[in-house]
Amino acid sequence: DSSCEFITKYRSCRRQVRECAGEADHHEGMSSDDELTPTEATEFQKSKDNVVEDSRKIFEDVHADFCDIRKILLKFQEWKEKFPDSYCDAYISFCLPKLLNPLIRVQLINWNPLEQNFRELEEMPWFRAVEEFSGGKNIPET
Repeated sequence: DSSCEFITKYRSCRRQVRECAGEADHHEGMSSDDELTPTEATEFQKSKDNVVEDSRKIFEDVHADFCDIRKILLKFQEWKEKFPDSYCDAYISFCLPKLLNPLIRVQLINWNPLEQNFRELEEMPWFRAVEEFSGGKNIPET
């Protein structure tokens, strides 16, 4: 209850400040409580850039055949075609999500569907590779 009172008083105070400053473009119900100050926005962007930069280093010591989703799926496709019984007995369909999860997550670190010019998931190379694999199509090596 006390937190609700605090928020109500805080919003009332902010409304009075806006009225005194003559800010007429504020629409009631359009909260600016979540807006970042320029300093906070700069700090956030710097932190985000650091995370993205660090994410690029995660797989730098891994052989290319084991950090490229398309190449990994190509190996599984070959196994599926050459040894279908073994492939089926290994329950690969249950293993692939766990195997690909870290690779996909690294590629999604900088993805934000709320940004204006975000890239659709369906347009991402990993998504197309998984889609082609699950559809049983041959995966062309790039």
